[in-house]
Formats: sequence, C-alpha cells, structure tokens
Amino acid sequence: AFVDLSDQVAVVAGGWRVWQSAAAAALEAEGVLARARQDEDYLRHALEELDRMQPDSGEEVALAERRALLMNAERVVEAMNAAFAELSGGGDHAGAGSALGAARRHLERVADKTGARLDPVLAALARADAEVSEALNELNSVSSELDLEGEDLEAVEERYFGLLDLARKHGCGCDDLVPLRDDLATRLAAIDDGGADLAALALEAERARDAYAATALTLSEARMTAAGELAAAIAEELPPLKLDRARFQARVERLDETAWSSGGMDRVTFLIATNPGAEPGPLGKVASGGELARCLLALKVAMARGAPDQTLVFDEVDSGVGGATAHAVGERLERLAAGRQVLVVTHSPQVAARGRQHWRVIKQPRGEMTSTEVSQLDSDQRRDEIARMLSGAEVTKEARAAALRLMGAA
Repeated sequence: AFVDLSDQVAVVAGGWRVWQSAAAAALEAEGVLARARQDEDYLRHALEELDRMQPDSGEEVALAERRALLMNAERVVEAMNAAFAELSGGGDHAGAGSALGAARRHLERVADKTGARLDPVLAALARADAEVSEALNELNSVSSELDLEGEDLEAVEERYFGLLDLARKHGCGCDDLVPLRDDLATRLAAIDDGGADLAALALEAERARDAYAATALTLSEARMTAAGELAAAIAEELPPLKLDRARFQARVERLDETAWSSGGMDRVTFLIATNPGAEPGPLGKVASGGELARCLLALKVAMARGAPDQTLVFDEVDSGVGGATAHAVGERLERLAAGRQVLVVTHSPQVAARGRQHWRVIKQPRGEMTSTEVSQLDSDQRRDEIARMLSGAEVTKEARAAALRLMGAA
C-alpha cells in the first residue's frame, strides 16, 4: 500500500489461480490414469468378451420370442398345415375357397329371377372368397418367414442365455451391453492416449507456474524497494516521537515454493531495535506499549504521505506515554493534520491542546441504561476540560493557567 502495488498483487493472484487450476487438472488426470491402468486387464478382457458376443439393441426380446416359437414348433407347424388344408382343400376337404365359389355359382344362375334380392349375398360371398385368398397368402408368407424346420433351438438358446449371463455379469440389462461396450472402448482409448494427455496437462501447469513465478518475482523486487523506502520514511518520523535511537526495518523474505500463495512468494515482517547495539526483533514483541503506539503513529504518518486526502483516526495513540513524549506526539499529530483531517481520541492534555476543535465524550447511567453524550466545546470549555485532564476532578487556577500555556504553545 505504501507504494501502491495493488495492480501487481492482483496480477499475481490471478496467475496463482491459473497455476493452481492447471496443477489440479494435471493431478486429477494423473489419478484417473493410474486408476484406469489398475483396471486395464479387466477392461480389455471385458471388451473382448463383448466384441465376441456382439450384442444388439432389442436382441433379448427377439431371442425370447424366437425361443418360445421354436420350443412349440411342432404344434405351430401342425396347426398351420391343418388351417391351410381347411382353406385350400386337400384329402377329404373341399376347401373354403371351392365351397364359396360353388355357392356363388349356384346363386348366380337364379339371380336374375329374384329381382336383385340376391345381390347383397353375392357381394358378401365375393368378399369372403377374397378374404380366404388373402388368408392363404398370409399363411404361406408366415410359413416362409418362420422357417421353423431350418433353425436350431439349441443355437438360439445358447445365444439367449449367453446374453443374459453377460448382462448379469456386468450388472446391467441386455440392452445396456451396447453402450457398455462403447464406454469400455473409450476408457481403454483414454489409457492408450492418457500418457500424451497427461504430458500436455503437466506442461500447461509448468507454464502457468513459470508465469506466476515471473509476476511474483517482479512483485517481490518491488516490495524490497518499497521496504527500504518505508524504513527511511519511518526513520524520519521516529526522532520527533522520542524514538531517535530506534532502528526500524521492513524485511522481505523469499519463501520456498511450497509456501508460495496468491499473495506472492514473500513474507513481510516489521522489525525494530529500540536500544543501541540490540538486534532488531518483531515489532509486536520488542516494543513496549508506548513505543508500539508511537511506531504505529510513525507508520501512519509515513503511509499518509501518498494520500493527502485521507481522514486518519487515532484511538489513544498516546497510550502509555506522558510528559515530553506526549508533547512530541501531540506536535506530530498537529503537523500531520496540516494536510488532511485527523481525528484523535485521547486522555492526554498535551495531545488535546494541539487540536483545533474539541468534542467531549461522556458516558453516564440513566436508570438501567447507559448513554453516551458528545458535545462540542467552545474556547473556555476547551481550557477547562484540558485543565481537568491536568488536575483531576477539581479544576484549579493553576490547572487553568497550565492549560492556557499548553494551548498557547499549540
């Protein structure tokens, strides 16, 4: 933020997501291929078995019907032959067609003597004769199609029960064997081609990793430059805050690849040495409460240089300090407020005296509730409030005089 690297950070984060996605795809493909190769022998055996059988959609129903027909072939043939004899004539049978023809000829001889009364009868006999002829033709056709004497029941049953066994083995229906065969073939093809696909995915992941590393390295170098600039800027702010012997460092460490993230390849830590000759240590562990508050103020002041239109809010930044140090904190806050709006919550009279406008914040109970009152103070009220901060509950003349001196210096 100190040198505004937000665009570079966004680029690095985008590169990280692309790299992780490509690496995940390569890892998944590797796992799928490994699992597939474990089943390769089974897949090849199952595909060979299906290719030998060559199942067809709807074949189970057709074979079941054919088997039932062949199992009753003798009765079917016998019935069809008897029907053919009855319709066409043969042996002691005159045949339906002959009978209908004879009946029609008898009636035709006397039809002109009945005044057309026999016309409907003759028409019906003609239709019946035609239907009988049609039935004979269909019977001949069915007999030719069935060809029951030319097919082996054993072969049909072998095929039928072979399909059922194969479907049961794979836990599916007979009609599912066709898509199953295609799926097995696809999986085997994936195994055969998997090495090339895996190599392509691995190459894509490696390229994504290199692209991320290049942008992360650029960001890291920019951070290192910024770290020096930030340390120099904070060093200028420490002496006015009575930390003139303190040494601040912003350390940027390059991490191992296993620790890289969407934020880049760095670990950034703030270090400080508050005593001469001491090695810098983590800011939060080495600095005392007052020192930490002043370091925070120095950091905020350094950060605010690049954004003069910001509003800064300091909540008890003078905590743990007093006397000349509190005076230095107040002076620094006043100078900082020259270019932007600064709001400070404070219990320090040295800091409060530097403010241009004051609000007093009071908490007090009202029955079972607690209310917070905020009131703006005029010049006399400002003096009295700073005097109260100096002397305590009772505001004395001496305290008012001291408050005026503080306000006059500000």
